Amino acid sequence: MNTHTANLDDRIGLRGPVLFAVVILLGMGLLYSLAGAALGRLLFPHQAQGSLVERDGRIVGSTLVAQAFSDARYFQPRPSAANYDPMAASGSNQARSNPDLRTRIDTAIAAVATREGIAADKVPIELVTESGGGLDPHVTPAGALVQVARVARARGLDPARVTALVAAQTEGRQWGVLGQPRVNVLVLNLALDALGP
Repeated sequence: MNTHTANLDDRIGLRGPVLFAVVILLGMGLLYSLAGAALGRLLFPHQAQGSLVERDGRIVGSTLVAQAFSDARYFQPRPSAANYDPMAASGSNQARSNPDLRTRIDTAIAAVATREGIAADKVPIELVTESGGGLDPHVTPAGALVQVARVARARGLDPARVTALVAAQTEGRQWGVLGQPRVNVLVLNLALDALGP
């Protein structure tokens, strides 16, 4: 076998794997991704756009991402280790054995108990701990209910009316079996604004 024939055999031997790699790269890396994105936009247009919430012609948030509410007239979400920045989503990454975590939780419990006018042992744990991603938009119904008295007082509303609003905004388990009942804080606050003074 001469050198020319050996080089030709080497080129022919590489053609199959190189062609396969190009097909896989374009097919799975590009076409599959584009098809998935297009199908998502077609079947779930609201979710594909980020589940954005619009009020009076402007975007006020997303039902998927928590945001801070500092005004006493609004329900508060879970704390965020990322300061509610979606580009920095993360939990605190502090181990349960870390004494700083215990100190931070104790401080947060005292602050929430003071803010809501309740005993420290009545503070729901999600109001003082971050979720894994730091941007969980939900609290439990109990986490919302402990805030009713403050919100009602700040807005001059009957607490029973605010409690009924929390009940109306409580989402059940997903598909009836997954997770726990929960309240989306942004959606609840927007419904609260719609009640008027």
